[in-house]
Amino acid sequence: MGPARTKDEESGRRVDLDGSLVSTTLLYPLDTCKTRYQAEVGAHGRRKYRNLSDVLWEAISNRQVLSLYQGLGTKNLQSFIAQFVYFYGYSYFKRLYLKKSGAIKIGTKANLLLAAAAGACTAIVTQPLDTAASRMQTTSFGKSKGLWKTLTEGTWSDAFDGLGISLLLTSNPAIQYTVFDQLKQRHLGEKLDKRDKGSSPEALSAFSAFLVGAISKSVATFLTYPAIRCKVMIQAADPDDDDDGGASKPRPKSQKTLPAVFLAIWKSEGISGFFKGLQAQILKTVLSSALLLMIKEKITKTTWVLILAIRKYLLLTRGRLKSA
Repeated sequence: MGPARTKDEESGRRVDLDGSLVSTTLLYPLDTCKTRYQAEVGAHGRRKYRNLSDVLWEAISNRQVLSLYQGLGTKNLQSFIAQFVYFYGYSYFKRLYLKKSGAIKIGTKANLLLAAAAGACTAIVTQPLDTAASRMQTTSFGKSKGLWKTLTEGTWSDAFDGLGISLLLTSNPAIQYTVFDQLKQRHLGEKLDKRDKGSSPEALSAFSAFLVGAISKSVATFLTYPAIRCKVMIQAADPDDDDDGGASKPRPKSQKTLPAVFLAIWKSEGISGFFKGLQAQILKTVLSSALLLMIKEKITKTTWVLILAIRKYLLLTRGRLKSA
C-alpha cells in the first residue's frame, strides 16, 4: 500500500509540475504586465501606467513584445524548485506528525498547519529566485540582466527582500480552504433542502467545484492583496538601474522596507492604492487555476491512453509468441 501510494503521489507531482510550467509560460506576459503595474507608485497624474493595458502598449510601441518574457526562465526554475521542496517538505512533516502523534489520519487543521510549514520552507528556499524574477520583470524592456548578475549585483540580504511577507502569504491557502469549505457546505446544504433529507449530495459537480474554487481563491487574494503589492514594490528593480544600462558605476540599491513602502502607497495613492492591480491578480489567479485543471486532465487522460495502448501491444505480442 505504501509503495503504491508513493508512486501515485510521485505521478501526481509530475503532472502538477508539468501543468504549472505550462501555465506559467502561457500567462507570463500577463504576469509581467501585472507586476510592472503593481510596482509603480505615484499620484494619478504622475503615473506612467494608468492601467494594465498601458504596459502592453509600451512593449508593442517600443517593439519589445518579447521582453514581456524577460525573467521567464527564472520563474520556471522557481516553480520547479518550489514544487520539489514543497512536496518533500510536506511529506517529511506529515511523517513526523504521524510518528509523534501516533495518529492514523491527519485532520483538516493539522493538514493546514503542515501545508503552511511546507510553504514556509518553500518560500525561504525560493525567495532569491522570486526576487530576481520580480527585478527582471520590472527592469526596462530589453535591459533585463541574467539570473546570476541580477542576484550578485546586491548583497545576499537583498536577494531575500520581501521574505517576511512571503512567509505571511503562506496563510493564503488556509484562507482559501476555509472559504471554499464554507461555500461548499452552504451550496450542498441548499441542494439538500430541495431534496429529501435522507439523501445528501456527496460532492460538488466539476463546474460547481471550479466556480467555488475560483471564488474562494479570489476572496483569499483580496484579503492578502495589500501584502502582495507591498512585496512586489520591495522586490522591484530601482528605476535608476535602467537608465545607464550598466555602463556607469553601479549605484547602491535603495533600501525598501515594509513601513516605507506602506507609507509611500498611503501618501501617493490613498487606501485604494493598496488594491491597485487587484483585478489583474485575480484574473491571472483564476486563469492559472483553470489552465492547471485543464492541463492536468489532459495529461492524465493522455497517460491512460498510452498505458492502455502499451498494454494492448504487449498482450498482442505475447499472443503471437505463444502461437509461434
